Amino acid sequence: MRLSAPTITDEPLPMSFGADSGSGPAIRPEAVVQFDALLHELYPDAVRVDADRVRNLCVWLASMPAQAAQDVLDRRLRRIDELRAMLDDDCWDPPDALRARLAKLIGYLDQDEDLIPDREPLLGKLDDVLLLELAWPAFAAEAEDYRDFCAYRSETGAAGTGDEQRAAWIRDRLAEIQLWQHNMRVNASHYSRRGHAEAPFRVGS
Repeated sequence: MRLSAPTITDEPLPMSFGADSGSGPAIRPEAVVQFDALLHELYPDAVRVDADRVRNLCVWLASMPAQAAQDVLDRRLRRIDELRAMLDDDCWDPPDALRARLAKLIGYLDQDEDLIPDREPLLGKLDDVLLLELAWPAFAAEAEDYRDFCAYRSETGAAGTGDEQRAAWIRDRLAEIQLWQHNMRVNASHYSRRGHAEAPFRVGS
């Protein structure tokens, strides 16, 4: 059984629409091809992106109340900030292949003239968050580990080199897991004993 790919929020962008609305910003065919190629370089299992899908997504976002539409973007843009921090943090050392993919992702995000130029009101960041969302499964595990590491570092005030901080984080998290597993076994043992009927009490013979 194949598990669902992780999503960047609990409300993914809608990727299925009816017929092309025919409205929305002009989308250059060559820009769509480049966008889709980059997406599948970052995450080969991503859905395909074409001009109709991008236009319909633009229409969907533009039809929302202004604040709600901005919230859709901001929730995803915050994750971009987390990825930038992860890449720049000397105490975190992602695998070389993932670091290279992250650099390509951020390189696209830093372009002003991309699939939808950043100067476009509201819609200018839609292609950025679309790329991030569809490629997210390639980065999700590392990003969640880094988020937990940052929380641990903040809670404990971990000191030392990056290697030492990561080693302490792994050691303490493993200890927490082992304690949780121990408690689960103890609870299961108590439940098992309570579940067996005791032998009836006999008076005399």
